[in-house]
Amino acid sequence: MKKILSSVLLSVLLAGTTPALFAGNGTEEFNVDGIQVILKSTPKDVISVRLFVEGGTANYPDELQGIENLTLNLMIDGGTQNMDKTTFKTSAEKLGTEFSAGTNLDYGSVNMTCIKAFWDESWNLFTDAILKPAFSENEFNLLQQQLIAGAKNAESDPDSHLALTSRINAFPKSNYRKDPSGTPEALEKLTVDQVKQYHQKVISKKRCFLVVVGNISKEDLTAKIKTSLANLPQGSTGAQEQRTILTEGKYFIEDRDIATNYIRGVMSAPYANSKDGVAMQIAMSILGDRYFTELRTKRSLSYAPAAFYAMAAVNNPYSVIYISTTKPEESMQVMVDEINKIKKEGFLEDELRDVKEVFLTQYYMGMETTSSLANSLGVSEVMGGWEQMESFTDNVNATALKDINKVFDEYSKAIVWTYLGKQDMVKEENFIQPVNLPNKPY
Repeated sequence: MKKILSSVLLSVLLAGTTPALFAGNGTEEFNVDGIQVILKSTPKDVISVRLFVEGGTANYPDELQGIENLTLNLMIDGGTQNMDKTTFKTSAEKLGTEFSAGTNLDYGSVNMTCIKAFWDESWNLFTDAILKPAFSENEFNLLQQQLIAGAKNAESDPDSHLALTSRINAFPKSNYRKDPSGTPEALEKLTVDQVKQYHQKVISKKRCFLVVVGNISKEDLTAKIKTSLANLPQGSTGAQEQRTILTEGKYFIEDRDIATNYIRGVMSAPYANSKDGVAMQIAMSILGDRYFTELRTKRSLSYAPAAFYAMAAVNNPYSVIYISTTKPEESMQVMVDEINKIKKEGFLEDELRDVKEVFLTQYYMGMETTSSLANSLGVSEVMGGWEQMESFTDNVNATALKDINKVFDEYSKAIVWTYLGKQDMVKEENFIQPVNLPNKPY
Protein backbone atom coordinates (compact mmCIF):
# COMPACT_ATOMS: atom_id res chain seq x y z
CA MET A 1 0.00 0.00 0.00
CA LYS A 2 2.98 2.31 0.53
CA LYS A 3 3.62 2.22 -3.22
CA ILE A 4 0.10 3.39 -3.94
CA LEU A 5 0.26 6.22 -1.44
CA SER A 6 3.61 7.30 -2.82
CA SER A 7 2.08 7.39 -6.30
CA VAL A 8 -0.53 9.83 -5.06
CA LEU A 9 2.18 12.09 -3.71
CA LEU A 10 4.19 11.58 -6.87
CA SER A 11 1.32 13.00 -8.91
CA VAL A 12 1.92 16.21 -6.98
CA LEU A 13 5.70 16.21 -7.00
CA LEU A 14 6.39 15.44 -10.63
CA ALA A 15 4.25 18.16 -12.08
CA GLY A 16 6.28 21.27 -11.26
CA THR A 17 8.04 23.41 -8.71
CA THR A 18 7.50 26.31 -6.38
CA PRO A 19 7.23 29.93 -7.49
CA ALA A 20 10.09 30.86 -5.14
CA LEU A 21 12.41 28.38 -6.78
CA PHE A 22 11.42 29.66 -10.19
CA ALA A 23 11.75 33.33 -9.28
CA GLY A 24 13.68 35.00 -12.05
CA ASN A 25 13.35 31.79 -14.06
CA GLY A 26 16.97 30.58 -13.83
CA THR A 27 16.28 27.64 -16.14
CA GLU A 28 17.70 27.37 -19.63
CA GLU A 29 18.04 24.73 -22.30
CA PHE A 30 21.03 24.47 -24.61
CA ASN A 31 22.96 21.98 -26.68
CA VAL A 32 26.57 20.94 -26.24
CA ASP A 33 27.97 18.94 -29.16
CA GLY A 34 24.69 17.12 -29.63
CA ILE A 35 23.84 16.70 -25.93
CA GLN A 36 20.57 18.34 -24.86
CA VAL A 37 21.10 20.08 -21.51
CA ILE A 38 18.61 21.62 -19.08
CA LEU A 39 20.31 23.74 -16.44
CA LYS A 40 18.60 25.37 -13.50
CA SER A 41 20.91 27.69 -11.60
CA THR A 42 20.10 28.02 -7.91
CA PRO A 43 21.99 29.49 -4.94
CA LYS A 44 22.15 26.07 -3.32
CA ASP A 45 25.55 24.44 -3.03
CA VAL A 46 24.00 20.99 -3.34
CA ILE A 47 24.13 19.99 -7.00
CA SER A 48 21.91 17.37 -8.60
CA VAL A 49 22.73 15.82 -11.98
CA ARG A 50 20.48 13.42 -13.87
CA LEU A 51 21.05 11.75 -17.21
CA PHE A 52 17.61 10.77 -18.53
CA VAL A 53 17.19 7.89 -20.96
CA GLU A 54 14.01 8.08 -22.99
CA GLY A 55 11.96 5.09 -24.12
CA GLY A 56 11.58 2.93 -21.03
CA THR A 57 9.75 -0.29 -21.80
CA ALA A 58 9.68 0.62 -25.51
CA ASN A 59 13.46 0.17 -25.61
CA TYR A 60 13.51 -3.62 -25.27
CA PRO A 61 11.46 -6.76 -26.13
CA ASP A 62 9.59 -8.90 -23.62
CA GLU A 63 12.43 -11.37 -23.21
CA LEU A 64 14.76 -8.57 -22.06
CA GLN A 65 12.53 -7.16 -19.32
CA GLY A 66 14.70 -5.64 -16.64
CA ILE A 67 17.74 -5.06 -18.84
CA GLU A 68 17.58 -1.27 -18.59
CA ASN A 69 17.27 -1.38 -14.80
CA LEU A 70 20.17 -3.83 -14.62
CA THR A 71 22.31 -1.81 -17.02
CA LEU A 72 21.81 1.58 -15.35
CA ASN A 73 22.38 0.22 -11.85
CA LEU A 74 25.46 -1.74 -12.91
CA MET A 75 26.91 1.46 -14.38
CA ILE A 76 26.96 3.15 -10.98
CA ASP A 77 27.33 0.09 -8.76
CA GLY A 78 29.82 -2.13 -10.59
CA GLY A 79 32.91 0.01 -10.90
CA THR A 80 34.45 1.51 -14.04
CA GLN A 81 37.31 0.73 -16.39
CA ASN A 82 39.43 3.19 -14.40
CA MET A 83 38.57 2.06 -10.87
CA ASP A 84 37.03 -1.02 -9.34
CA LYS A 85 33.77 -1.01 -7.40
CA THR A 86 35.40 -0.56 -3.99
CA THR A 87 37.61 2.31 -5.15
CA PHE A 88 34.68 4.04 -6.84
CA LYS A 89 32.42 3.77 -3.81
CA THR A 90 35.15 4.81 -1.40
CA SER A 91 35.91 7.88 -3.50
CA ALA A 92 32.24 8.84 -3.58
CA GLU A 93 31.83 8.37 0.16
CA LYS A 94 34.85 10.58 0.91
CA LEU A 95 33.26 13.34 -1.18
CA GLY A 96 29.78 12.86 0.27
CA THR A 97 28.56 12.16 -3.27
CA GLU A 98 25.57 9.90 -3.81
CA PHE A 99 24.64 7.91 -6.92
CA SER A 100 21.42 6.16 -7.89
CA ALA A 101 19.73 4.79 -10.97
CA GLY A 102 16.33 3.49 -11.96
CA THR A 103 13.92 2.96 -14.82
CA ASN A 104 10.21 3.36 -15.37
CA LEU A 105 7.57 2.76 -18.02
CA ASP A 106 8.74 5.57 -20.34
CA TYR A 107 12.17 6.63 -19.11
CA GLY A 108 15.16 5.79 -16.93
CA SER A 109 17.86 7.88 -15.30
CA VAL A 110 21.34 7.80 -13.79
CA ASN A 111 21.59 10.30 -10.92
CA MET A 112 24.19 12.05 -8.82
CA THR A 113 23.95 14.45 -5.88
CA CYS A 114 27.07 16.24 -4.61
CA ILE A 115 28.20 19.41 -2.91
CA LYS A 116 29.79 22.27 -4.84
CA ALA A 117 33.10 22.00 -3.00
CA PHE A 118 33.64 18.60 -4.65
CA TRP A 119 31.81 19.30 -7.89
CA ASP A 120 34.80 18.67 -10.16
CA GLU A 121 35.72 15.34 -8.55
CA SER A 122 32.10 14.20 -8.42
CA TRP A 123 31.49 15.06 -12.07
CA ASN A 124 34.51 12.96 -13.03
CA LEU A 125 33.06 9.97 -11.15
CA PHE A 126 29.63 10.49 -12.73
CA THR A 127 30.91 10.68 -16.30
CA ASP A 128 33.33 7.81 -15.77
CA ALA A 129 30.42 5.60 -14.74
CA ILE A 130 28.42 6.65 -17.79
CA LEU A 131 31.17 6.48 -20.41
CA LYS A 132 33.36 3.65 -19.13
CA PRO A 133 31.45 1.22 -16.90
CA ALA A 134 33.45 -1.92 -16.15
CA PHE A 135 30.60 -4.39 -16.68
CA SER A 136 32.65 -7.15 -15.08
CA GLU A 137 31.20 -10.64 -15.01
CA ASN A 138 31.45 -10.90 -11.21
CA GLU A 139 29.66 -7.62 -10.51
CA PHE A 140 27.06 -8.43 -13.15
CA ASN A 141 26.31 -11.79 -11.53
CA LEU A 142 26.03 -10.23 -8.07
CA LEU A 143 23.61 -7.51 -9.14
CA GLN A 144 21.66 -9.90 -11.31
CA GLN A 145 21.00 -12.20 -8.35
CA GLN A 146 19.94 -9.24 -6.20
CA LEU A 147 17.45 -8.10 -8.83
CA ILE A 148 16.11 -11.63 -9.30
CA ALA A 149 15.51 -11.87 -5.54
CA GLY A 150 13.73 -8.51 -5.64
CA ALA A 151 11.57 -9.62 -8.57
CA LYS A 152 10.56 -12.79 -6.73
CA ASN A 153 9.63 -10.76 -3.66
CA ALA A 154 7.53 -8.46 -5.84
CA GLU A 155 5.68 -11.45 -7.25
CA SER A 156 4.80 -12.64 -3.76
CA ASP A 157 3.75 -9.17 -2.59
CA PRO A 158 0.05 -8.72 -3.44
CA ASP A 159 0.21 -4.98 -4.11
CA SER A 160 3.27 -5.19 -6.36
CA HIS A 161 1.90 -8.18 -8.23
CA LEU A 162 -1.50 -6.54 -8.63
CA ALA A 163 0.00 -3.31 -10.00
CA LEU A 164 1.83 -5.19 -12.74
CA THR A 165 -0.98 -7.63 -13.50
CA SER A 166 -3.59 -4.88 -13.76
CA ARG A 167 -1.41 -3.02 -16.25
CA ILE A 168 -0.93 -6.17 -18.31
CA ASN A 169 -4.68 -6.76 -18.31
CA ALA A 170 -5.45 -3.18 -19.30
CA PHE A 171 -2.75 -2.84 -21.98
CA PRO A 172 -1.91 -6.37 -23.19
CA LYS A 173 -0.65 -5.23 -26.62
CA SER A 174 1.39 -2.27 -25.42
CA ASN A 175 4.88 -2.01 -23.96
CA TYR A 176 3.23 -1.35 -20.60
CA ARG A 177 2.75 -5.10 -20.28
CA LYS A 178 6.47 -5.29 -19.49
CA ASP A 179 7.91 -4.93 -16.00
CA PRO A 180 10.67 -2.27 -15.94
CA SER A 181 12.24 -4.01 -12.93
CA GLY A 182 12.23 -7.32 -14.78
CA THR A 183 10.61 -10.67 -14.14
CA PRO A 184 12.63 -13.45 -12.48
CA GLU A 185 12.48 -15.49 -15.70
CA ALA A 186 13.74 -12.66 -17.92
CA LEU A 187 16.43 -11.52 -15.49
CA GLU A 188 17.83 -15.04 -15.12
CA LYS A 189 18.47 -15.26 -18.88
CA LEU A 190 20.25 -11.91 -19.27
CA THR A 191 23.98 -11.95 -19.98
CA VAL A 192 26.70 -9.39 -19.42
CA ASP A 193 27.22 -9.18 -23.19
CA GLN A 194 23.58 -8.18 -23.63
CA VAL A 195 24.04 -5.47 -21.01
CA LYS A 196 27.11 -4.14 -22.83
CA GLN A 197 25.19 -4.04 -26.10
CA TYR A 198 22.25 -2.33 -24.44
CA HIS A 199 24.53 0.32 -22.96
CA GLN A 200 25.95 1.05 -26.42
CA LYS A 201 22.44 1.26 -27.86
CA VAL A 202 20.66 3.57 -25.41
CA ILE A 203 23.37 5.67 -23.73
CA SER A 204 23.61 7.98 -26.72
CA LYS A 205 23.02 11.59 -27.67
CA LYS A 206 19.71 11.01 -29.42
CA ARG A 207 18.19 8.98 -26.62
CA CYS A 208 19.53 10.85 -23.55
CA PHE A 209 19.43 14.35 -22.14
CA LEU A 210 21.08 15.93 -19.11
CA VAL A 211 19.43 17.87 -16.27
CA VAL A 212 21.55 19.82 -13.77
CA VAL A 213 20.30 21.86 -10.80
CA GLY A 214 22.55 23.81 -8.45
CA ASN A 215 25.00 26.66 -8.02
CA ILE A 216 27.08 26.22 -11.17
CA SER A 217 27.49 28.23 -14.34
CA LYS A 218 26.59 27.38 -17.91
CA GLU A 219 30.21 27.95 -18.93
CA ASP A 220 31.55 25.51 -16.36
CA LEU A 221 29.02 22.83 -17.26
CA THR A 222 29.59 23.30 -20.99
CA ALA A 223 33.34 22.90 -20.61
CA LYS A 224 32.88 19.72 -18.58
CA ILE A 225 30.47 18.18 -21.11
CA LYS A 226 32.81 18.93 -24.00
CA THR A 227 35.53 16.80 -22.44
CA SER A 228 33.26 13.94 -21.35
CA LEU A 229 29.66 13.32 -22.37
CA ALA A 230 30.25 14.89 -25.78
CA ASN A 231 32.07 11.63 -26.56
CA LEU A 232 28.83 9.64 -26.40
CA PRO A 233 27.80 8.05 -29.70
CA GLN A 234 25.09 9.76 -31.73
CA GLY A 235 22.84 6.72 -31.55
CA SER A 236 19.25 6.61 -32.76
CA THR A 237 15.98 8.00 -31.48
CA GLY A 238 14.10 5.45 -29.40
CA ALA A 239 10.60 4.18 -29.92
CA GLN A 240 7.76 5.78 -27.98
CA GLU A 241 4.81 4.05 -26.39
CA GLN A 242 1.59 4.62 -28.31
CA ARG A 243 -1.55 5.73 -26.52
CA THR A 244 -4.35 3.24 -25.87
CA ILE A 245 -7.78 4.53 -24.88
CA LEU A 246 -9.78 2.03 -22.82
CA THR A 247 -13.31 1.90 -24.21
CA GLU A 248 -14.48 -1.52 -23.04
CA GLY A 249 -14.94 -2.58 -19.45
CA LYS A 250 -13.39 -5.93 -18.55
CA TYR A 251 -12.51 -7.98 -15.50
CA PHE A 252 -9.79 -10.48 -14.63
CA ILE A 253 -9.65 -12.77 -11.61
CA GLU A 254 -6.52 -14.37 -10.17
CA ASP A 255 -7.43 -16.87 -7.51
CA ARG A 256 -5.13 -16.67 -4.50
CA ASP A 257 -5.77 -17.96 -1.00
CA ILE A 258 -4.95 -14.83 0.98
CA ALA A 259 -6.63 -13.21 3.97
CA THR A 260 -7.41 -9.94 2.17
CA ASN A 261 -8.60 -9.50 -1.39
CA TYR A 262 -6.90 -6.90 -3.57
CA ILE A 263 -8.76 -5.02 -6.32
CA ARG A 264 -7.46 -2.51 -8.84
CA GLY A 265 -9.41 -0.76 -11.58
CA VAL A 266 -7.68 1.00 -14.48
CA MET A 267 -9.24 3.81 -16.54
CA SER A 268 -7.73 5.92 -19.32
CA ALA A 269 -6.59 9.47 -18.59
CA PRO A 270 -5.49 12.59 -20.50
CA TYR A 271 -1.83 13.54 -20.85
CA ALA A 272 -0.41 15.04 -17.67
CA ASN A 273 1.02 18.09 -19.42
CA SER A 274 -2.38 19.16 -20.79
CA LYS A 275 -5.12 21.28 -19.23
CA ASP A 276 -7.28 18.15 -19.00
CA GLY A 277 -4.38 16.30 -17.35
CA VAL A 278 -4.19 18.81 -14.50
CA ALA A 279 -7.98 18.66 -14.11
CA MET A 280 -7.90 14.85 -14.02
CA GLN A 281 -5.21 14.80 -11.34
CA ILE A 282 -7.40 17.06 -9.20
CA ALA A 283 -10.50 14.98 -9.93
CA MET A 284 -8.80 11.73 -8.93
CA SER A 285 -7.51 13.36 -5.76
CA ILE A 286 -11.07 14.30 -4.79
CA LEU A 287 -12.29 10.80 -5.65
CA GLY A 288 -9.58 9.44 -3.36
CA ASP A 289 -10.87 11.63 -0.54
CA ARG A 290 -14.40 10.39 -1.14
CA TYR A 291 -13.22 6.79 -1.10
CA PHE A 292 -11.49 7.36 2.21
CA THR A 293 -14.73 8.73 3.68
CA GLU A 294 -17.12 6.19 2.20
CA LEU A 295 -15.03 3.02 2.22
CA ARG A 296 -12.93 3.45 5.35
CA THR A 297 -14.60 5.96 7.68
CA LYS A 298 -18.27 5.16 7.12
CA ARG A 299 -18.22 1.47 6.22
CA SER A 300 -14.86 0.14 7.48
CA LEU A 301 -14.42 -1.82 4.25
CA SER A 302 -10.73 -1.05 3.90
CA TYR A 303 -7.84 0.51 5.75
CA ALA A 304 -6.49 2.39 2.76
CA PRO A 305 -8.65 2.69 -0.36
CA ALA A 306 -7.20 4.91 -3.08
CA ALA A 307 -7.81 6.72 -6.34
CA PHE A 308 -5.01 8.44 -8.23
CA TYR A 309 -3.59 9.54 -11.56
CA ALA A 310 -0.65 7.27 -12.46
CA MET A 311 2.08 9.83 -13.12
CA ALA A 312 4.61 7.11 -14.03
CA ALA A 313 2.65 6.48 -17.23
CA VAL A 314 3.78 9.35 -19.45
CA ASN A 315 2.94 8.34 -23.01
CA ASN A 316 -0.05 6.13 -22.27
CA PRO A 317 -1.66 7.80 -19.24
CA TYR A 318 -4.19 6.11 -16.98
CA SER A 319 -5.88 6.47 -13.61
CA VAL A 320 -6.33 3.87 -10.89
CA ILE A 321 -8.92 2.99 -8.26
CA TYR A 322 -7.80 0.54 -5.58
CA ILE A 323 -8.92 -1.28 -2.47
CA SER A 324 -7.82 -4.18 -0.27
CA THR A 325 -10.79 -5.66 1.54
CA THR A 326 -12.45 -8.73 3.04
CA LYS A 327 -15.75 -7.65 1.42
CA PRO A 328 -15.01 -7.30 -2.30
CA GLU A 329 -18.64 -7.31 -3.53
CA GLU A 330 -19.74 -4.45 -1.31
CA SER A 331 -16.52 -2.55 -1.87
CA MET A 332 -16.73 -2.53 -5.67
CA GLN A 333 -20.35 -1.47 -5.51
CA VAL A 334 -19.49 1.53 -3.33
CA MET A 335 -16.52 2.44 -5.52
CA VAL A 336 -18.61 2.60 -8.67
CA ASP A 337 -21.53 4.22 -6.85
CA GLU A 338 -19.22 7.11 -5.96
CA ILE A 339 -18.09 7.41 -9.56
CA ASN A 340 -21.70 7.41 -10.75
CA LYS A 341 -22.67 10.01 -8.17
CA ILE A 342 -19.99 12.33 -9.50
CA LYS A 343 -20.97 11.67 -13.10
CA LYS A 344 -24.59 12.52 -12.29
CA GLU A 345 -24.18 15.37 -9.79
CA GLY A 346 -20.65 16.61 -10.37
CA PHE A 347 -17.98 17.57 -7.86
CA LEU A 348 -18.56 20.29 -5.27
CA GLU A 349 -16.96 23.75 -5.21
CA ASP A 350 -15.79 23.15 -1.65
CA GLU A 351 -14.05 19.94 -2.71
CA LEU A 352 -12.25 21.69 -5.54
CA ARG A 353 -11.10 24.57 -3.35
CA ASP A 354 -9.87 22.33 -0.54
CA VAL A 355 -8.03 19.93 -2.82
CA LYS A 356 -6.31 22.77 -4.66
CA GLU A 357 -4.90 24.05 -1.38
CA VAL A 358 -3.65 20.64 -0.24
CA PHE A 359 -2.47 19.76 -3.74
CA LEU A 360 -0.25 22.83 -4.07
CA THR A 361 0.98 22.78 -0.47
CA GLN A 362 2.20 19.18 -0.72
CA TYR A 363 3.68 19.91 -4.10
CA TYR A 364 5.65 22.92 -2.84
CA MET A 365 6.95 20.95 0.13
CA GLY A 366 8.18 18.22 -2.17
CA MET A 367 10.18 20.58 -4.37
CA GLU A 368 12.60 21.91 -1.76
CA THR A 369 15.65 19.86 -2.78
CA THR A 370 17.81 20.13 -5.89
CA SER A 371 17.31 16.41 -6.46
CA SER A 372 13.52 16.71 -6.61
CA LEU A 373 13.83 19.77 -8.86
CA ALA A 374 16.11 17.91 -11.28
CA ASN A 375 13.78 14.95 -11.33
CA SER A 376 10.75 17.15 -11.94
CA LEU A 377 12.46 19.04 -14.76
CA GLY A 378 13.48 15.80 -16.45
CA VAL A 379 10.12 14.11 -16.14
CA SER A 380 8.40 17.26 -17.40
CA GLU A 381 10.71 17.20 -20.41
CA VAL A 382 9.78 13.58 -21.09
CA MET A 383 6.13 14.63 -20.84
CA GLY A 384 6.59 17.21 -23.54
CA GLY A 385 8.65 20.09 -22.21
CA TRP A 386 10.28 21.25 -18.99
CA GLU A 387 8.66 24.69 -19.48
CA GLN A 388 5.32 23.37 -18.26
CA MET A 389 6.71 23.49 -14.71
CA GLU A 390 6.53 27.27 -14.76
CA SER A 391 2.80 27.28 -15.51
CA PHE A 392 1.73 24.43 -13.26
CA THR A 393 0.59 26.56 -10.33
CA ASP A 394 -1.38 28.84 -12.65
CA ASN A 395 -2.96 25.82 -14.32
CA VAL A 396 -4.06 24.38 -10.98
CA ASN A 397 -5.52 27.69 -9.83
CA ALA A 398 -7.27 28.19 -13.18
CA THR A 399 -8.97 24.79 -13.09
CA ALA A 400 -12.72 25.29 -12.74
CA LEU A 401 -15.46 22.97 -11.55
CA LYS A 402 -16.71 22.43 -15.09
CA ASP A 403 -13.22 21.33 -16.11
CA ILE A 404 -12.92 18.51 -13.59
CA ASN A 405 -16.54 17.43 -14.11
CA LYS A 406 -16.07 17.22 -17.87
CA VAL A 407 -12.74 15.41 -17.86
CA PHE A 408 -13.79 12.95 -15.16
CA ASP A 409 -16.98 12.07 -17.04
CA GLU A 410 -15.05 11.61 -20.27
CA TYR A 411 -12.39 9.31 -18.84
CA SER A 412 -14.49 7.21 -16.47
CA LYS A 413 -16.52 5.33 -19.05
CA ALA A 414 -14.71 1.99 -18.82
CA ILE A 415 -12.89 0.20 -16.02
CA VAL A 416 -10.57 -2.76 -16.48
CA TRP A 417 -10.83 -4.60 -13.17
CA THR A 418 -8.19 -6.95 -11.78
CA TYR A 419 -9.01 -9.02 -8.72
CA LEU A 420 -6.43 -10.87 -6.66
CA GLY A 421 -7.90 -13.04 -3.91
CA LYS A 422 -10.42 -15.74 -3.15
CA GLN A 423 -12.31 -16.41 -6.36
CA ASP A 424 -15.42 -17.74 -4.60
CA MET A 425 -15.97 -14.35 -2.93
CA VAL A 426 -16.86 -12.56 -6.19
CA LYS A 427 -19.17 -13.08 -9.15
CA GLU A 428 -19.18 -11.69 -12.66
CA GLU A 429 -21.91 -9.17 -11.85
CA ASN A 430 -19.77 -7.62 -9.11
CA PHE A 431 -17.40 -6.09 -11.67
CA ILE A 432 -19.74 -3.29 -12.60
CA GLN A 433 -19.10 -0.39 -14.95
CA PRO A 434 -19.91 3.33 -14.55
CA VAL A 435 -23.03 4.79 -16.08
CA ASN A 436 -22.78 6.59 -19.40
CA LEU A 437 -24.70 9.87 -19.59
CA PRO A 438 -24.63 11.15 -23.20
CA ASN A 439 -25.02 14.83 -24.03
CA LYS A 440 -24.43 15.89 -20.46
CA PRO A 441 -24.01 19.67 -20.04
CA TYR A 442 -21.13 20.98 -17.92
